Amino acid sequence: MIRIFSVLAVANALGLIASYALGWVSFAQHSRFDPASIISDLHLYCGLFTAICTLLVHCLIFTYFLGTGRWVKEVTLAYDLPDEPLHKTTRELKRKTFPPALFAMLGTHAAAAAGMGVLVQEWPWPVHFGLATLAIVLNAWAYWVEVRALLKNEQILVAVYAEVDRVRAERGLPTNAEALRMEENAERGIRSAER
Repeated sequence: MIRIFSVLAVANALGLIASYALGWVSFAQHSRFDPASIISDLHLYCGLFTAICTLLVHCLIFTYFLGTGRWVKEVTLAYDLPDEPLHKTTRELKRKTFPPALFAMLGTHAAAAAGMGVLVQEWPWPVHFGLATLAIVLNAWAYWVEVRALLKNEQILVAVYAEVDRVRAERGLPTNAEALRMEENAERGIRSAER
């Protein structure tokens, strides 16, 4: 997950920076008032696309932590593992990660809405500029928190697998890897019998 998130976060950050830079170029050239200039349109479309991508990146984090947290809870219950430290830590990670991600999404969309206000209703541009700057800062903060939480969550998942293998060994059951190999061999046997 860290690899997927890193690629998406970098792409989203580049989109935020490109939108910001296009906004400055548009402002410097007064392209909003020049029908022949496309800079204002580029800024608009880049900003809208980036705002939607921001939702994607941070909602992916929401979904991931909800899913892995639920999985750790189910495994904890199924194998009679203690709540601390594994399941409790996943809850804490989720609680620490969600607010920055939510603020990053809200800040980005507030900047986009203010941009439309500047374009359509003649809002003062410093509002849009301030919110765009805030959106970049909020997203940088959220990425920092999310990456750290993803790395910690990865360690928790490895620890859960180790605990499950320990409990399975105590109960005389095969390890997860052995059980998976047995299941794959059984599926191959069924497929070859069907032929």
